[in-house]
Amino acid sequence: MTTTTRDISDETLAPRGRDKIEWAERAMPVLAAIRERFSRDRPLAGVRVAACLHVTAETAALVRTLRAGGADVRLCASNPLSTQDDVAASLAVHDGVAVFARAGEDRPTYFAHLAAALSHRPQLVMDDGADLATLVHTRHPALGDAIVGGTEETTSGVTRLRAMARDGALRYPVIAVNDAVAKHMFDNRYGTGQSTIDGILRATNRLLAGACFVVCGYGWCGRGLAARAAGMGARVVVTEVDPLRALEATMDGYQVLPIARAAAIGDVFCTVAGNRGVIGGPEFALMKDGAVVANAGHFDVELDLAALAALAPQRRRIRPALDEFVRPDGRRIYLLAEGRLVNLAAAEGHPAAVMDLSFADQALAVEFVLASGRELAADVHALPRALDEEVARLKLRALGVEIDVLSREQRDYLAGWRAGT
Repeated sequence: MTTTTRDISDETLAPRGRDKIEWAERAMPVLAAIRERFSRDRPLAGVRVAACLHVTAETAALVRTLRAGGADVRLCASNPLSTQDDVAASLAVHDGVAVFARAGEDRPTYFAHLAAALSHRPQLVMDDGADLATLVHTRHPALGDAIVGGTEETTSGVTRLRAMARDGALRYPVIAVNDAVAKHMFDNRYGTGQSTIDGILRATNRLLAGACFVVCGYGWCGRGLAARAAGMGARVVVTEVDPLRALEATMDGYQVLPIARAAAIGDVFCTVAGNRGVIGGPEFALMKDGAVVANAGHFDVELDLAALAALAPQRRRIRPALDEFVRPDGRRIYLLAEGRLVNLAAAEGHPAAVMDLSFADQALAVEFVLASGRELAADVHALPRALDEEVARLKLRALGVEIDVLSREQRDYLAGWRAGT
């Protein structure tokens, strides 16, 4: 494994990155409150952390919080196109963090950076997509003995880790931060909804009003995206495989169609399903001239890019995050951000205010795992409800919002059964 302490694009970008981090931190009061306590109590003192996350200004705020708690953090990118080079430079230069991330890095570099993040034998692993966990279990199994636990930020990663747990392969406990209410109900819905629309608009500068916008998948991310697209005046079509989610989308007022029918009428397509091959060759073949295709799921496998290239072999880049694929009959399909996370590869990701909740959950999850030691089984665990509620209370306090408190009689009523009607 590598012993280098950083691999970033350009150290001279550090001042610009610091400005960006400071701007993000102004909208993250919950994480600031946790950082203040961490600085005082030092609950992570001496703990080696390997973090594979999107290297953005919001992530920098999380890393700075962990370091305030005493952690020795090594950071790499969880997506080759999501790194903000100025933020990476600032973390390395101003905060002394071992950062291994470059915007646009190729596949070998990406995996070299994963290995570099693991090179100090971490005691805790923070993942966004489970790439570090996968690497530990497939290529560096000896590291598993030193790892006390981990956290996972995204739906795709939780799915991977649960599969590992079912197979009996998972070597250490992992907190599914993605499943925490303060994370998925806000980050996935409001964050993904806004940032995905932002990425699509930055990449295309297209008008969404009046367009047919196809949302593939109606989980929390899909719900948020559909709502924001409808708010922009688009006619939203939802595709689903889950009957309950399809029914919910119908009751929410959207047209629900199989992807084979939606492919022929859509103007803009965005996958948020967390599965592979959501849009494949048959669907690309049905698309009208000028169709725009994007992905907001964690992995680019949601789009069958090989099938697209075979169907439309003529390709050219006409905008920074927009590639034109031309079919032999002249019909064009426009792919955004090379099929990777459009909200991060073509924009800046989620707003800091919503990442404040997600990364507060992350920070508390790290503290919880370390405090639990080896008591947790090697499985995927929920973040304790009390910690989730603590994050929500801190956010409400920062917003100046007050809520009611149950009386003793109300608590007794909810806890009992003898009162009847």
